[in-house]
Amino acid sequence: MTKRFISIWFPYLSTDRYALRDPALHHTAFVLRAASHGRMLVTAANAIARSKGVYPGMALADARAFLPSLRAFDDQPGVNEKLLHRMAEWCIRFTPAAAVDLPDGIILDASGCAHLWGGEEAYLRGMLQRFSQKGFQAKMAMADTIGAAWAMARFGNQAIIRSGTHIEAIKPLPPAALRIDTATAERLHKLGLQQIADLLPMQRKALRRRFGPLIIQRINQAAGTEQEFMDPVIPAEPYQERLPCLEPVSRIEGIEIALQRLLASLCTRLSNEGKGLRAAVFRCYRIDGKMVETSIGTSSASANQSHLFRLFSLKLSALAPGPGIELFVLEAPKTEDYVAAQEPFWKGSATVKDQRIAELVDRIAGKTGKASIHRYLPDEHYWPERAVRKVSTLQEEPVTEWRLDRPRPLQVLPLPEPIDVTAPIPDYPPMLFRHRGKLHRVVRADGPERIEQEWWIQEGQHRDYYAVEDEQGCRYWLFRSGHYDAEKTYRWFIHGYFP
Repeated sequence: MTKRFISIWFPYLSTDRYALRDPALHHTAFVLRAASHGRMLVTAANAIARSKGVYPGMALADARAFLPSLRAFDDQPGVNEKLLHRMAEWCIRFTPAAAVDLPDGIILDASGCAHLWGGEEAYLRGMLQRFSQKGFQAKMAMADTIGAAWAMARFGNQAIIRSGTHIEAIKPLPPAALRIDTATAERLHKLGLQQIADLLPMQRKALRRRFGPLIIQRINQAAGTEQEFMDPVIPAEPYQERLPCLEPVSRIEGIEIALQRLLASLCTRLSNEGKGLRAAVFRCYRIDGKMVETSIGTSSASANQSHLFRLFSLKLSALAPGPGIELFVLEAPKTEDYVAAQEPFWKGSATVKDQRIAELVDRIAGKTGKASIHRYLPDEHYWPERAVRKVSTLQEEPVTEWRLDRPRPLQVLPLPEPIDVTAPIPDYPPMLFRHRGKLHRVVRADGPERIEQEWWIQEGQHRDYYAVEDEQGCRYWLFRSGHYDAEKTYRWFIHGYFP
């Protein structure tokens, strides 16, 4: 696929920004000013002021001498850079890759995008109209290289340079179109080198010796013999699908259709590459410039279109389409290698890794929240607090077997809670205990099971555990910390609940 780039130039970026705040300035000559070496200089002038001979760099006093009605406002350094960054982010609706081109431009990588908007001419025309509606005067050009597009946008009169003709197109342009510094451009002009065509036949060594290495780099970049890289404001995800709309979409049915199409394309691509997504983001770019989004996560890698659509469908109602959505983008920022499961569900050798179990977990998480679902595996420890570990995926394997020879509660408290006991008997469970203000009478008990401290981790007293049942049939896991003695140095705790 041939690379195509668009350079967008905003010749009146600073003044257009001021005119957006005060529409009356559209019909008034005004400039922006800044102090420099004790003088007030013009840093930017709107189109009306420039038509009357006011240009950036001249003294404000001189400008007002022949244009007394000229209005002036303080320039704000750094604001244009932030504005360009926001505008480049807005341009994501036209291409996945957009970069800021300081001080007054944007670069777009439009490779493979124009056909989605009806061709290159309609593509550029649509962008120009949108910028004009937002109050910004813009000039843009499309070419095979960033350098050629930049040159044509600022010094040429062609908006679209046909593929393969960019070198011929930039030959009549002045050397300044090569993005060289002003001093070098003036030296070239004084030497009679008025066009880029005058520089191309010259020996590179002579140009480098007289004007430095930058001019050689710029010629090569404009011609395409040296690659030039962009720095996108939002790096494009490797797994991304886009769907522009000819007419704005504002109904939930249209959003669902767009999502299904994007999922079909993305899942097909993932399946062909042996991948599955673990996270996906569905973004909707509205015609008013705003973006709304929703995201999902899966417990295991998945490329199942219907399952992923069900996860998204739980959240689509929260998307606000506003006046209409003009672009849908589906991204998979997190993917993993994926092999479709072959074993039957809950039969034979089926395990927790079964894909349908993972999909069931995803659906439950979509309704109740991911934080409400937990998975625990046994760990190689004797001490109960360390014998169980929490894991985040269904793929993680246990390092040891669950202990089944001794009673263990279904719910273990994060930390044992102290209880008050009555009528204790040495080496026996209590007859009564009080927990959280409630008195429990013990009617059955099993134990004790002595668990010693893991001395290689920490020191402390042993524990004697009992599984007890109260008169209401509720079962608890209690323990006494330390030996029973007359000084009552021991303490009783509750550590868990049996089903």
